[in-house]
Amino acid sequence: MSLEFEMGPIRPPSEATSILVRVTRNCPWNRCAFCNTYRGQKFSRRSVEEVVRDIDNIRTIADRILDAAGNEAQGLSSRVIAKARGLDITPEEYYRQVLFWLHHGMKSAFLQDANSLILPAEDLAKILRHLLHCFPELVRITSYARAKTVSKKSLEDMKLLREAGLSRLHFGMESGCDEVLDLVDKGVTAAEHIDAGRKAMEAGFDLSEYYMPGLGGKALWEQNARESARVINAVSPTFVRIRSTVPLPGTPLGEMMAKGEWQPLTEEEKVRELRLFIDSLEGITSRIVSDHIMNLLEDVEGTMPAEKEKMLGVIDRFLAMPHDDKEIFIIGRRIGHFRTLDDFHPDGELAAVRKKLIDAFGSIDAGMLEVLRNYI
Repeated sequence: MSLEFEMGPIRPPSEATSILVRVTRNCPWNRCAFCNTYRGQKFSRRSVEEVVRDIDNIRTIADRILDAAGNEAQGLSSRVIAKARGLDITPEEYYRQVLFWLHHGMKSAFLQDANSLILPAEDLAKILRHLLHCFPELVRITSYARAKTVSKKSLEDMKLLREAGLSRLHFGMESGCDEVLDLVDKGVTAAEHIDAGRKAMEAGFDLSEYYMPGLGGKALWEQNARESARVINAVSPTFVRIRSTVPLPGTPLGEMMAKGEWQPLTEEEKVRELRLFIDSLEGITSRIVSDHIMNLLEDVEGTMPAEKEKMLGVIDRFLAMPHDDKEIFIIGRRIGHFRTLDDFHPDGELAAVRKKLIDAFGSIDAGMLEVLRNYI
């Protein structure tokens, strides 16, 4: 009998060391103009019995690895995996997933795919209780969730899920501007974002809200910044995670750009929008996190309100750079030469790359847009 367990396509960067437990398949909305993760895929709910069986399989694999390693899962050892598998027909990749998780302490689990909370609260609670029964060492269980879904749930249901062990939620707010939300067919309003966010916080969850500088394009960038800050101010989530907009080929947003119906911001313009957003944040204690390669300034991070000026200072340092230095930093950041603004230094090789990009694409922003589209 195989011990395979289902795994979906994505998880947040902050869940890199989590075990993945697939509760639903794909996305029930799947119409956001900027997203191609689940494009063309049918949404379905997995039964409680299916998910419980996956959890049991993970537990069995973990026990076999621990026995083979003498209760010390040291690194990704092929020898340990071979000993643990024995004659098991389960593909090696499943053992590697569990061994990686064991190596990082078995502290966190992530429920996939895009909206686990669409399950009835009692069904999801059964899954959570079984997960904690099998792995009592878990200190965090996290899930993506649509604000629209949470806004329809009762506070009692949200508290039930929190008590059952779900501790962190990730909401794809993207924007708090109704005009932008309509533009990208998000299927939710700013008011629903606020209601869902407040409900999650009141129920005791750690809450991550995602904000996308540039999503409104050139026409709506100011509204995108100010209205998104208004929603965040109303919720005061635990985290605000920055995800700069990149229009991908094959998405409705990419098609809108090709038709001239939506104009992307330049790298510098997205930074200016981010500055307006952060400057508009007031009366909250959220931590701002820039944890993705799509973001130009990874070092714009800090806890409100104490580190607001520090974050604005990083942005202002970039904006004050000479034009050529800005473009060299942009190139260096995108190809992995620089990670933060503090890493910047004049570089002859990057200056040569800059010239080639301008010759090939007409501008650094056009070249970097192509780099990011291919990266994602």
